[in-house]
Amino acid sequence: MRYLTVLWADKDQCGGCRLCELACSLRHEGECAAEKARIRIMKRDDWGLDLPVYCRQCYKPKCVADCPTGALTKNKVTGIVEINEEECIGCFECVAACPFGAIFIHPEKKTIVKCDLCGGSDPECVKICPLGALRLVRLEDLGKHKRELLLTKAAFRLKNQDNQEDCI
Repeated sequence: MRYLTVLWADKDQCGGCRLCELACSLRHEGECAAEKARIRIMKRDDWGLDLPVYCRQCYKPKCVADCPTGALTKNKVTGIVEINEEECIGCFECVAACPFGAIFIHPEKKTIVKCDLCGGSDPECVKICPLGALRLVRLEDLGKHKRELLLTKAAFRLKNQDNQEDCI
């Protein structure tokens, strides 16, 4: 049985280094150009937030439903939402439909680009992330992974509270 995998980002762990953007654009475009990447880091310095924005490979993708030509399809085997560039007419309905803002317009070609998990095997962004904020997770394990992360963070906070009380 083949398990579907999804990219998962821990926004609290992301340091905003943007290496994922460079690795992605190098893989897909042959050059380090963050504006051509299929993953983007949105920075809010006033909030101290670095948020990875990427395609979630939705179970019921609105972008696929709203594409008038069928250029976007969901691969039934891998679960990856794929682009057929020859069918795309550049109407950008998919860009407007994506609830995560994860479909981007290529700055030169004026076509859409989105994460395809590097073909579904070994995403470059996951391999290069120095803080481990990006992970490829089996869809079936996503909830478990999230619960374990929340438990670890809660334990860390409790441990820090205990250490602070020792100093008082």
